Amino acid sequence: MIISNSRIISLFTNLQKPNIMKNPSQATMFFFSEPGKKVTTRNYSLKVLSKNDSSFPILSDIKKKKNKVYDDEEAKIAEKWKDIHGQNDWEGMLDPIDPLLRAELIRYGEMAQACYDAFHLDQDSKFCGSCKIDPGLFFQSLGLSANHGYNVTSYIYSMYHINIPSFFKVPLWPDAWSHKANWIGYVAVSNDEYSTHLGRRDITIAWRGTVTDLEKIADFMDFQKPTRYHKIPSRDPTIKVEAGFLEIYTSKDDECNFCKVSAREQVLAEVKRLIDRYSNEEISITITGHSLGSALATINAYDIAEIGLDVREDGRVIPICVFSFSGPRVGNIRFKQRLEGLGVKVLRVVNKHDKVPAVPGIFLNENVPTFVQKVGELFLPWCYLHVGEELVLDHKTSPFLKDIDNLTYFHNLEVHLHLLDGFHGEGRSIWHGSSREKALVNKTTDFLKDDFSVPPNWWETEYRKLIEQHKGQWMIDHQQSSLKNHSPEEDDQNHHL
Repeated sequence: MIISNSRIISLFTNLQKPNIMKNPSQATMFFFSEPGKKVTTRNYSLKVLSKNDSSFPILSDIKKKKNKVYDDEEAKIAEKWKDIHGQNDWEGMLDPIDPLLRAELIRYGEMAQACYDAFHLDQDSKFCGSCKIDPGLFFQSLGLSANHGYNVTSYIYSMYHINIPSFFKVPLWPDAWSHKANWIGYVAVSNDEYSTHLGRRDITIAWRGTVTDLEKIADFMDFQKPTRYHKIPSRDPTIKVEAGFLEIYTSKDDECNFCKVSAREQVLAEVKRLIDRYSNEEISITITGHSLGSALATINAYDIAEIGLDVREDGRVIPICVFSFSGPRVGNIRFKQRLEGLGVKVLRVVNKHDKVPAVPGIFLNENVPTFVQKVGELFLPWCYLHVGEELVLDHKTSPFLKDIDNLTYFHNLEVHLHLLDGFHGEGRSIWHGSSREKALVNKTTDFLKDDFSVPPNWWETEYRKLIEQHKGQWMIDHQQSSLKNHSPEEDDQNHHL
């Protein structure tokens, strides 16, 4: 993986160079900084390298190891993709886990993780809340091009309506890129070469999880609303989903260039365009997300199937699959029944110690008797049921992670991908063969054991270089190019309706 957004240059374990360290089992993390400047941190041996130092390999070599599947397995994707996408509800593929399914889950999980890695989180920047990366360079900039033969075709922007006192709405940057919208995901499609490898043209929609304060508020709006109230067509007025999720998916504002049409309309329009473009090919629709993104992915899948966007003119149905990571419950009994009745396949990957999949519906859920569910459905707006199949992981089976209680770490997507990479079946310990780099666990956590000498929270915001202006002034480069031509046009977004 090319870690272009951090100053990390190289990570080694079991170094054998006696002039660097006396203990060959000790690990060292090297940081890019000014030559000769000393760096110290707890329990880590650090050396600073200059740009021209070629003495050691660079961390970008990690990408050659990530999500690596043996050649004989790779050749089977074109043959097995329908099973991987749940045509038989993953029967016999989860325990022990099918190695090809595991590799594909990791790949789609990385596409969801990319939504976090590319999100502009610097609140001191007027571009906070946008995407840091141009769509044409998306996967390459995140070091994922080796295993992700996709082209990003559209970015997704969302907003959330909430009534708060006006003095809270004063923007930090009056000329900010947007005062209402946030970048929340993207639509991508496999290129010609990778489509041959996959055995079909794959349209992937990736949704980001909770980051902004308003999204956190939306997460707690746990009462249900009918989908029809938000202009999602439905033959059944009793189908309901969590109000906060629905608001993020359907909210729009005529005064916002990026959300004149809702996230829903942006996605549906782009999916329709791609289906029309590749009308002569076999197509799959894969939707992935983590946490809040998982909920949006599930609603999005239901929406596509409910309006019949997955049905071609000749009557063929495009398979829709959701790969959900650490997702909460989304809707009521009727939502579950209708989603599964439409043929949408959902595989939920969860850490058994993570609390997010246990909400909403803490007391009224799929674990209570059916008659209790029905009573709760009639009188209370808090009866929720999970959908699809579940793959349960357990971080306590990993010998690489600390024995600590931190709910944020238990929920972290990189931790889920680490567990998934070493998962071989229920009750079996985590072990890695051609594993993903374990250092990725500590991108935004301190969950790896100190024995591995990986600094915590090492994933940094992209280094913002100072650029010289035409008058000789040195200014921060805010990378405005990443926002060019990203504002969706209403006419383009509504042609599917």
